[in-house]
Formats: sequence, structure tokens, C-alpha cells
Amino acid sequence: MTDLRHKTIAGTFCHAPILGEIEILRDALVEIDGEGRIAKVVAAGSAAHAEARTAAEAAGTLIVAPPRSYILPGFVDLHIHAPQYPQLGKALDVPLEVWLQQHTFPLEARYADLAFARRHYSALVGDLIANGTTTALYFATQHVEASKALVDICLEKGQRALVGKVAMDNPDECPDYYRDSSAEEGIAGTKSLIDYVAAHPENHGLVHPVITPRFVPSCTDPLLEGLGELARECGCHVQTHCSESDWAHGYVLDRFGRTDAETLDRFGLMTRRTVLAHSNFLTEGDMDLIHARGAGVAHCPLSNAYFANSVFPLRAALAKGVRVGLGTDISGGPTASMIEAQRMAIAASHMLETGVDPALPQGTRGRPGSRIDFDIAFHLATAGGGDALHLPVGQFAPGYHFDAILVDPDAPGGTMRVWDDIDSDEDALQKIVYTASKANLAAVWIGGRGVAGAL
Repeated sequence: MTDLRHKTIAGTFCHAPILGEIEILRDALVEIDGEGRIAKVVAAGSAAHAEARTAAEAAGTLIVAPPRSYILPGFVDLHIHAPQYPQLGKALDVPLEVWLQQHTFPLEARYADLAFARRHYSALVGDLIANGTTTALYFATQHVEASKALVDICLEKGQRALVGKVAMDNPDECPDYYRDSSAEEGIAGTKSLIDYVAAHPENHGLVHPVITPRFVPSCTDPLLEGLGELARECGCHVQTHCSESDWAHGYVLDRFGRTDAETLDRFGLMTRRTVLAHSNFLTEGDMDLIHARGAGVAHCPLSNAYFANSVFPLRAALAKGVRVGLGTDISGGPTASMIEAQRMAIAASHMLETGVDPALPQGTRGRPGSRIDFDIAFHLATAGGGDALHLPVGQFAPGYHFDAILVDPDAPGGTMRVWDDIDSDEDALQKIVYTASKANLAAVWIGGRGVAGAL
């Protein structure tokens, strides 16, 4: 059974709706309505549970998850460069500005060819779904038609997605062969994609448009001004890079005399629906500003190891009340797996806390109070990402979309072991975060519809 709409599923559900808190719903019932949203969550052991199970059995709508399996919220990936998927795992040995000019821009320019775009976008979306990514925030390319093709593919495959045509017109930082010819063209192309998503006959809220200035260095002032005005008019999501590396952060300071966050806010691009990728070099004032605007950060721990020159101060941002989720940053990060992103978020936080240079005294080697554990990483990959996007995804609660992953610890080719005589349910979740692989993801649902595997 792959379509769970109008059904009740019985199983053990694990989620982290609150930062730092894991909730295990063993032998619970989740009722799903005709729109693929959760209508009711019924805990085990109550009279309501027995009544609901009996009613579902009588109606023939009860679906029982396999023994020993766990159901998790689908992963929310807050930062993906969709056109870069073909170079995943390549060209990670050069600085960011070289990586862009010599490798990335030439690849992205090829998406002017729609056949090329459809082939690679189709592979990406299918692979991400199989890895449990049920909500994806995509940078597309500068090409309007190829960006529309990505929208079509997400709808065809059933992935919840946010798609942005990349706006980039600065001739000093963008190559002649790959940029908007003017600010007006970049704004018009963005508006065209917004209108396309809104009018798409197959789109019933699954795919959303995103205003996407690539990052401040790639945009002229008129383009940033026009995109900010468009954001005010349509209320769309906004995504961009923010203070990613020493070079990018320093460029904006030199050009505007203020930080990335302050500059984006000046242009009207810092909103409740804004997601800022990376943000490694945020100041305390930046964090206060982001919190005040309600914007979110896409923490990309794996790609930061290659291109950012620092570790994002996650704990400091969370202490300021900044909304944070995780991103793979395909292909700056060499994985399409949000499980791997969670693992790296944990590892990076430990390295930031303890430091990495053994030549320094222990007391001066790191940043105290920086580490996180699997519970926070899991929250960021699910409910945290949903909150950053201001979308009802990432947890099992009434009104939320039933976007979920069935994890089978015993799957052939899997990479985890759960021992009934040793491990608790929370132990099993911890093992999923640290040791599961794609083979252990037995089924994926988005909006109650099966999109990968089978129950």
C-alpha cells in the first residue's frame, strides 16, 4: 500500500518537534486525511487508541508498519544547487571563487539545453527522494525554461520543493556566457517563474517559487532592489548565500561597508520566509537582526569544511533564537544524504568546541559550549527545517503534511543493527542518525503518497 490518504497507519513514530527533545510514539496511530495531512495522532494505551484502531480495522483503512521498523518525518534540505548534481564529488580542492569560475559556472551554463537539464534534474530529484529528502529548497540556474523544467519534474515525482531561478547580473563577478544581461532581465525571469508555479495546473501547493539572488557579489544594486520589491509584492520565499567564506564576507564589507545580513535587509530581502545559506561569519548583531526578521539559516556543515574557512557557530545562533535547519549544499558538499549532513553537523560542533590544533593549549584550542548531539541534528533536519521554511512539515502533529520515511533496521544491504535485548527506541533513533544508509529507507511518503519503496 503506497497511498496512505484516507488511511490510518499504526507503528512507532520518532520526531523532535522541540529543539533538544526526542518524542517516541510507540504503537501509535496516525490518521491521514484526503489531502495527505495528519488528521489525528493517537497514543497507545488509551481508550481512544483502541476505539480508533477498531474503527480503522472495520473500515479496512488500517495499515500496520512492519515489526521493528520506525517512521520518521521526511528530511528537509534547505540548500541544494540542483544543476551542480553532475559534479557531486568533484573539484573540491580549490577555493570557492576558483570553484565557481572554473567548474561550477561552466556546468550551470549547460542548462540552457533543456534535454540536458531534464536528464540531470530527473536523476537528482529521484535520488534525493530515495535518500529521504521530502522537502527540497533548490537553487536552479539563470535559465528560466530550465527552472520551469525542474518545477515540472518535482511535480511529476511528487517531491515537495521550493524552486528559484538564480538571479545574477554583475559583470565583475559573473562570466559573460552565464549571467542575466541586466537587472530587468533577472527580475523579469524571476517573476516569470513565480507566475509559472502559481498557474501550474498540476501544482496544488506542492511546489513553491523562491526569489533567488545568488549572493550579493553576483548582483548589482538595481537587481537587489528589484528583487526586494518583488519579495514585498508577492510574499514569496527568498534564498541566498550569506557570509559563507572569508572572501564572500569580505567582498560585501568592502562594497557596502556593512555585513551580508545588513545588506540583504537594506534591500528588503530579509523576511520570515528568507533562508540564508551558510552564514558562517555572522556577527552577534547579524544574529539579532535575523532573529528579529524571523529568517532562517541553512547550516551546511559538510560543504563548509571545503569552502567556508570556518565552522558555523550553531549553538550561538540557536541561543539567539535564530531558526536553523540543515543543507547538503550539493555540490559544495559531496553527498546527497541528509543523514550524512546530520552526522557532519555533530562532528563539526565537537571540533569547534574542542578545537583542532594540538599545538595550542587545551583551554584556548576551541569554543566552549559549541557541541550538539544527535537529538539536535535530527531536529534541524526535520522540524527545524520546516520551521525555517514556515511550512507544516517535519513533525507528526495534526495539520502537518504526512511526509515520512519508513526505516527498516533489518533491510538487506543496510548498515545498522538494532538489538532488541540491548537497545531502546531512542537508542534505535540514535543509531539511525549515526549508522543508517539509503538501503535502510524502505519507503518514503510525501503528502501521504508513496514516492519511493513500498510498505
